[in-house]
Amino acid sequence: MQIFKQETRIDFLGRRRIAFVVSAILLVISLTALGLRGLNYGLDFTGGTIIEVGYPEDAQLETIRSTLASKGFPDAVVQYFGSSRDVLIRLPPAEQESAKLSNRVLEILRGQTPGVEMRRVEFVGPQVGDELKEKGGMAMIWALAGILVYVAFRFEYRFALASVAAIVHDVIITLGAFALTQLTFDLTVLAALLAVIGYSLNDTIVVFDRVRENFVVVRKGTPQETMNLSINQMLGRTIVTSGTTLIVVLALLILGGELIYGFATALLVGVLIGTYSSIFVAGSTVLAMGVTKEDLIPPEKEGEGAEEDERP
Repeated sequence: MQIFKQETRIDFLGRRRIAFVVSAILLVISLTALGLRGLNYGLDFTGGTIIEVGYPEDAQLETIRSTLASKGFPDAVVQYFGSSRDVLIRLPPAEQESAKLSNRVLEILRGQTPGVEMRRVEFVGPQVGDELKEKGGMAMIWALAGILVYVAFRFEYRFALASVAAIVHDVIITLGAFALTQLTFDLTVLAALLAVIGYSLNDTIVVFDRVRENFVVVRKGTPQETMNLSINQMLGRTIVTSGTTLIVVLALLILGGELIYGFATALLVGVLIGTYSSIFVAGSTVLAMGVTKEDLIPPEKEGEGAEEDERP
C-alpha cells in the first residue's frame, strides 16, 4: 500500500467537459442500440422450455446445435450446465406441449448419441415471462427511488440527484452494451445490473463522504478544487476496490462457462463504467448544480462556532 501514500494531484474535474462528451457519445450509442435493436431477452422473460440432459461422455455443443437445427429447432440455445457432460437446452415458446417437446428433443439427441438421459424439464409461460420483466423493471425503479431518498437525507438533494444520474448513466450504458452485442438478457443479467447499482452507489457515497468532510475542514479553495482534492484522496481506495473486483469478475468471465457469461459481462461493463462515473459523472453533476460549502455545513455547527468565536 506504500504506492498510495504519495498524494496525487490530478485535475479530474478540470477534464469534466471531455468526460461529458465521452458520456454523451456512449449514451447516444446505447440509446440508439436499445431503440433499434432492443435487448435479446432470454427465456426467463420470453417464456419457453428448459431441458437438462446428461451425456455418458463429454458433449459437443456445436454438434448438438447443428443436429437440433436440422430437426426443426434452429433457435435452440445449447450450453454446458455444471460440467461438460451436462447440457442445458433452451427452446423458445412452441405450440407443442412441454412433455411432447422434451420427448422429441430427447429422441433426437439419443439418435445422435445413445445413452443420453433426461434430467429435468421446466416450462416458462409467456405470461410469467412478462410478469418477470415488469417486476424486474419495477425493482430497478424502486432501487433508484430508495437511493434518491437515502442520499438526500444523508447529504443534500443535489448530491442525491447526482448519485442517481451516475447510476442511470451506468445502467443505460450497460444495457446498451447488451443491445449492441445481442447477448442474452435474462434474470442473471438483471441481478448483475442491481449489483452494479449497489457498487456504483457505494463508490460514489465514499467520494461524497470525503467531499463533505473537506467542505467543512478546508477553508480555502473553490468547490471544484475541494472535490478534486477529495477524489484524489480516495483514488487509492477506488483503484484497490475496482481492481480486486475486476479480478474476480474476469475469473468468472473466463472460467465460469456460458451459463454465467452474461452475468459476468454485465458486471465487467458495470464496474468499469461505475468507477468512471463515480469520478467524473457524479462530481461534475454536483458542480453543475452549483453546490457550495455552505450547503453541507450544518446550521447547528455554525451556531456553535459563532458562540466559540464570541468567547474571550
